[in-house]
Amino acid sequence: MGLTEVLLRRNLWDECGRMGETPDESVLLARAQEGDEMAYGRLVRLHERRVFATAVQMLGDRGEAEDASQETFLRAWRALARFDGRSKLSTWLYRICVNVCLNALRRRKRVASATLDDPRVPEPSADPDQGGNDPARQLEMRQLYGRMAKALDALSPSLRSAVVLVLLQGLPHKEAAEVLGCPEGTVAWRIHEARRRLRDALADDMPGAGREAS
Repeated sequence: MGLTEVLLRRNLWDECGRMGETPDESVLLARAQEGDEMAYGRLVRLHERRVFATAVQMLGDRGEAEDASQETFLRAWRALARFDGRSKLSTWLYRICVNVCLNALRRRKRVASATLDDPRVPEPSADPDQGGNDPARQLEMRQLYGRMAKALDALSPSLRSAVVLVLLQGLPHKEAAEVLGCPEGTVAWRIHEARRRLRDALADDMPGAGREAS
């Protein structure tokens, strides 16, 4: 069976989950580099959530993010034999994912418009501390998240990538620099500039929101 079929068959993930405790990642990686598709499937399972979350935040579209995630793991499989371990596997996957997403953004013929259906806008909360019992407050917060997503989409690809990796995925500047192929100082500047632009965009769009969202 080819890897495309492996990735498309969801029952593989179920089978992996029934096989017991996951071996050490380095063991799985060594097996996968020898061509073991099941070992690679289990590596995918370890990293798929973070890769998919990165794609969602970059693209703002669940369907496109699913395609980008699958493309990321297909590309990684094809290049796996050349992975030399000088960076973490997760760092390498982030790099592939970001590049796939940037290519998808370049191919777009439309400008994305964030809405309340945007996957980056959280569902209404049932937590009273988060305004779950106040429909008006709940709607206000969802609208704010929608505006934040719209402001993120307005950033240049380089700034958006830095924001997604550092502020949303929580990568340290050093690892984000590895992913993006630039110095740490460049990442720091991009984050500073992105914060400024996001605050300005939110303040212009909704007075007071820039301060709340910061």
